[in-house]
Order: sequence, then structure tokens, then C-alpha cells
Amino acid sequence: MMMQVLCAGGLEPLADHQRKADDDNPRGYYEFEPVKKTKQDPSWLKDSAGKVVKMVYRLLYDLPQGYAYRVVFLRRDLREVLASQKKMLLRLGKDDPSIRDDQMEELFRRQLADFDRWIAGQERYSLLSVDYNQMISNPRPPCEQINRFLDGRLNIEAMIRAVDPNLYRNRKD
Repeated sequence: MMMQVLCAGGLEPLADHQRKADDDNPRGYYEFEPVKKTKQDPSWLKDSAGKVVKMVYRLLYDLPQGYAYRVVFLRRDLREVLASQKKMLLRLGKDDPSIRDDQMEELFRRQLADFDRWIAGQERYSLLSVDYNQMISNPRPPCEQINRFLDGRLNIEAMIRAVDPNLYRNRKD
């Protein structure tokens, strides 16, 4: 959703469109495969200035010095994240029933707490956290906040229109 919002606002995505839209993400994934190998080869960064790049938070550790990064971090209830992930893995036949949901939730909580501590001490990062549920229920305030964070150059009305509450399917109990 965040990539759709940012692109609707006027940012150019850095995406290769290798991963196609599917039942789990009917609007597509906006992924860029070289991001996954940033630690070994960060050369893609030289052509990324001014573009929006989707990254899972664990890959932010691999970004090299010498750049300033603005991170819009979409935060969602971990139970919903896990439900979404489990549904996708089941559909792909890759679910691992040996790992309980509560174990996975605790692992994610620890990793996110570690990430929050780490990024707070990184001068090269500016971080804006956006609440997923607020974005779904009332997108105007988060879209305005994102616009301010990104120097006020985005089309807020288009960003708001890009939020589709019908795609909010994996809700917490």
C-alpha cells in the first residue's frame, strides 16, 4: 500500500516488476531484486536518487555510508502481518507448522525493538513511522505527514485515493 501511495503522490518507483500481482497483492509488489543483495553489491544506489524503493526493514542495515536515506516505515499490528504472511505461505505451499505464531510474533517484536534502537543512532537515516490502521481508516493525516517529511512536493489527494480499504483483509482477531 505504501508504495502505491507514494507513487500516486508523484514519486518514481525503483522497481523491476519481476514479481507480478497475485491474490495476496492484487496491485503488485513494487520490488527491486538488487535491493536483496545490497550488502554484496550496492551499485544500484547510484541511480536511485529521488526515487522510492521498497525495502524490508532488515535490509536497511546493509545500506552503505555516503548517502542520506529517508525511510517511511509502515507499522502494522504484528498479528496481522503474521496472518498475511501465513496465508501467502499456505497458498505457495511453503508454510512451516513447526513455528508457532506466538514464537514468530516474539521474534519480530525483538527484531523491531533492535531495529528501532539501531536506527535512532544512525545519522544518515531520517525516519517517519506511519500507522497502517490510521492510513486505512483516515488516510489524510498520514498522507499530509508523509508529504511534509518528503519536502511537500507530493499530490496529497492522489495519495489518499490510492488507499483501498477493501484490500485490508488480514485483520487482528
